Amino acid sequence: MRLVQLTDSTLPIGAFSFSNGLETAAAEGLVHDAATLEEYVRDIVRQALHTDGIAALHAHRSQTAQRYRGILEADRCALICKMSDEVRLMTCRMGKKLGELSLRILERQNVRLWLLDIEASRTPGTYPAAQGMIFAAWGIDERQLIASHIYGVANMVLGAALRCIRVSHYDTQRILFRLGDDAGRMYDSICDCTTDDICAFTPQIDILASLHEKGTQRMFMN
Repeated sequence: MRLVQLTDSTLPIGAFSFSNGLETAAAEGLVHDAATLEEYVRDIVRQALHTDGIAALHAHRSQTAQRYRGILEADRCALICKMSDEVRLMTCRMGKKLGELSLRILERQNVRLWLLDIEASRTPGTYPAAQGMIFAAWGIDERQLIASHIYGVANMVLGAALRCIRVSHYDTQRILFRLGDDAGRMYDSICDCTTDDICAFTPQIDILASLHEKGTQRMFMN
């Protein structure tokens, strides 16, 4: 129940207002049908896994070990690997909202301290840091954390795709189903990584994000 609750697209943290630049990819003709959408989603998931996924794992393990400095380290690393202002805005908004929501449900000292550090501008308050810390605090293990992370990133793009390109709900659900087949391998690919292994080299996605930031064809915040 807790895993489903934190992964639900209706969780009130604002995820629905972001698309990972899909409108620009569609406007440029890079994403135009179910096949190209699946390629795009897989690229976005791969980028997120090797940046935010690793940071979330680090925060989860730090919360489990009650090592608060590790949560701050994950928070910093999750922010500095993002080139776009809009992406940084997205991750900080969603992270803070998730922290505030969690604190209203289950009191945890590290969450309260982290929110105070955000208010004092001592830490950025990114979504991966919040995810890792809160999943651990709620008793959800790290494999489930990464499954939720993959689902959340993919569903954010797929939900936007229904409004931006010619695909159906059947197409988007097939893509999600196929991603599920690879989720275990995705976890295995990063489970031994540290924050030093974070790799954000995805130039085409970063270019699309920069075009979206100043573009006029947009339905979502990023």
